[in-house]
Amino acid sequence: MNPLNHVAIIMDGNGRWGLKYKNSRNAGHKAGLNTVEKIIKETIKNKIKFLTLYAFSTENWKRPKKEINYLFSLLENFLISRIDELHKQNIKLKIIGVKNFSSKLNNLLNKSEKKTSKNRKLQINLALNYGSKFELINAFKSLKKSNKIINEKNLSKYLQTKNIPDPDLLIRTGNTQRLSNFLLWQLAYAEIHFDKKLWPEFSEKDYNKIIKKFKIIKRNFGKI
Repeated sequence: MNPLNHVAIIMDGNGRWGLKYKNSRNAGHKAGLNTVEKIIKETIKNKIKFLTLYAFSTENWKRPKKEINYLFSLLENFLISRIDELHKQNIKLKIIGVKNFSSKLNNLLNKSEKKTSKNRKLQINLALNYGSKFELINAFKSLKKSNKIINEKNLSKYLQTKNIPDPDLLIRTGNTQRLSNFLLWQLAYAEIHFDKKLWPEFSEKDYNKIIKKFKIIKRNFGKI
């Protein structure tokens, strides 16, 4: 059976679910948080050590300001109300992306990372204001300045995912089949599952079904 150490998820479909069932995109974002908590629990049950969640991309700034503000207020409330519980569960939180949010949110993110920094049961990488092209350009610039040999190993040291193993599995919900500027380097050999369900509809059963399929799939990595 294939070992599964790192799952990455593009949590797509919150807004569409909200419009469909509640006539509000924001209602979909709120409902999506419930799915996040369920998937965290199942990730721990499956003894997976790394979970990366694509929460807000560099392109998401193009959305209406009211929606962006609501997303960040949801995140702030989540950190305030849930970070102690995550800490008790031995969960580490790491932010990948550029922290140029409000001082309140930046402080909450920094405190949450510091509080959970020594936890080892599960590491949640939250991709916020993250864009893979921006990450790669900056990694190449930093590598060039270092005067080190340009190779895969050295470049990886300058990525925001430094010291994090590459994902084994990518799941994208929402019936959309693209990577949307997410971990383009790191996903080179990940197995990819595109799911038709919108993120608030995605269940523990769906997650475990994908994991089970991953564990028995034949992975060649270029070999026969």
